Amino acid sequence: MKLKPSAKIASSQNRGGENDQSMDLRALAEPLQAQLNAIRRRLRRPLETEFAGGGLTGPQQLVMSALVQTDVGLSLKQLSAKVSLAHSTVSGIVDRLEKKGMVERCPHASDRRVTRIIASKEVREFMKTQVPELTLSPLLEALRLASPHERRAIGKGINVLARLIEPQE
Repeated sequence: MKLKPSAKIASSQNRGGENDQSMDLRALAEPLQAQLNAIRRRLRRPLETEFAGGGLTGPQQLVMSALVQTDVGLSLKQLSAKVSLAHSTVSGIVDRLEKKGMVERCPHASDRRVTRIIASKEVREFMKTQVPELTLSPLLEALRLASPHERRAIGKGINVLARLIEPQE
């Protein structure tokens, strides 16, 4: 399938290729994209380190990620579909996570034949109290190191970028 360039992209090009302004913008955008990706990775690092310390396998992390996104839990069938793994595989993962105290199996309120799998109280509490701090800590540290002038410049630059990157209505 061939994708058509958007009107904005198409209008910034001439028949011979990109114009000088477009090439200048690309030269600015590519390193900015790389810096934004590096910032994103750095902001996630404390959380990833904490999760790695939990000794969870990749599939177990996948299951836990799906479960912490819901307060009501998921049936084994729903969970299998959400993580795109076989029912028997997810069942084994849930068994191991239950032994670690990370998930609980609870009967469904309206149909006791259905079991809901929910993240344990401790995991939900961790997600509510610790995760925000872990994800915010690198940014707080960077802002502590910045001068008041740099803080204002960072805030202004991020606000401008956020405003410009949003689709115009």
